[in-house]
Amino acid sequence: MTERTGSFRARTAGAALAALLLAAVTSCTAEPQAPAPGPQSSKKPPAPSAAGGPGAAPRKGFTLVASGDVLPHASIIRQANADAGGDGYDFRPMLLGVKPVVSKADLAICHMETVYGEDGDYTGYPAFKSPPQVAAALAATGYDACSTASNHTLDAGMSGIRRTLDALDKAGVRHAGSARTAAEARRPTIMKAGDAKVAHLAYSYGTNGYPLPAGKPWALNLIDAKKIIADARAAREAGADVVVVSPHWGTEWQNQPDARQRSLAKRLTASKTNGRPDIDLIIGTHAHVPQPYEKVNGTWVIYGMGDQIAGDMINYAGEHDPRGNQGTIGRFTFAAPKQPGGRWEVAKAEFVPQWFDTGDGRVVNLNAAIKRGADYTDVRDRIRRVVLSRGAAEQGLLMGS
Repeated sequence: MTERTGSFRARTAGAALAALLLAAVTSCTAEPQAPAPGPQSSKKPPAPSAAGGPGAAPRKGFTLVASGDVLPHASIIRQANADAGGDGYDFRPMLLGVKPVVSKADLAICHMETVYGEDGDYTGYPAFKSPPQVAAALAATGYDACSTASNHTLDAGMSGIRRTLDALDKAGVRHAGSARTAAEARRPTIMKAGDAKVAHLAYSYGTNGYPLPAGKPWALNLIDAKKIIADARAAREAGADVVVVSPHWGTEWQNQPDARQRSLAKRLTASKTNGRPDIDLIIGTHAHVPQPYEKVNGTWVIYGMGDQIAGDMINYAGEHDPRGNQGTIGRFTFAAPKQPGGRWEVAKAEFVPQWFDTGDGRVVNLNAAIKRGADYTDVRDRIRRVVLSRGAAEQGLLMGS
């Protein structure tokens, strides 16, 4: 049985059951105390930070990787159950193909599009509730943080947000974009990578029609240019050297960025404080297909990384569309500023093409697989054409392995 994407716009008038789900989802349980911030990184401890200036030791740069939507449809949940021998759920085998890329980075960021269910109450499209074992698999693969702002963040109300963030905390994976308390929502997610402090912010274009929980407008960050810029500046004031923004945006099944993506990218990358850009990298999700990389106002923007984990995808025409299982990993090597207070610059920008094989239930690093003799050249080359379609090669983007 094929799977459908989670967009509200993709639902038809005949989907009465899905509409009923939209009306009954909000939970109004008591607000918990904000937890202590989680670990800064699941990887090796960073080197001490140098102050910079004459006579100071050079500051250590870092490599950041980012990947697209983790969207466990019903078939993905069944595969995880099979990989666990029918007892529980194991998502680690699905991600083994990209573990070498992810685990070698100083900082690795994923996009957890769905929320988690409980006690075996796990569902796919249209209202997703994933097994919490996904979080442990992300940590085992080497991910340090996930964006959690998407059009599915409210699929199970506040209880779904709490379960998801609790599971990520337990696995040692930081998160940004949704919150259990107002205090948590105000606190920027800042992590150490090399000698830099990196802030991660995340926002969604909408909620598939679900209302924000009553009295808890902070539960999910929604895209608003003024808020994003204000949050970026607040993160900088809190000590961040680098600010990374994860927007869940764009038009599903469209390989090119839409007008809103392009406009927002220009506005965000143009924002500066004392001559220094407020945002250093944008890593987009949601379209379910690969979208281009582009340097905008001197800042790298990934309009869409595509899906990393998803079932067989059905497009708006009702047809199976293999593009829904194609994606990229962005890899950016940041160099420390030459002068104190300067910008951490991207010294090297790369993309790694990937594909989710729904037959085997595995993420495939396409270049690594091709090197081993697999016949994925056509898929790899199609992804490359899309990624480079807005001039990224001339701007310095390379294809990595």
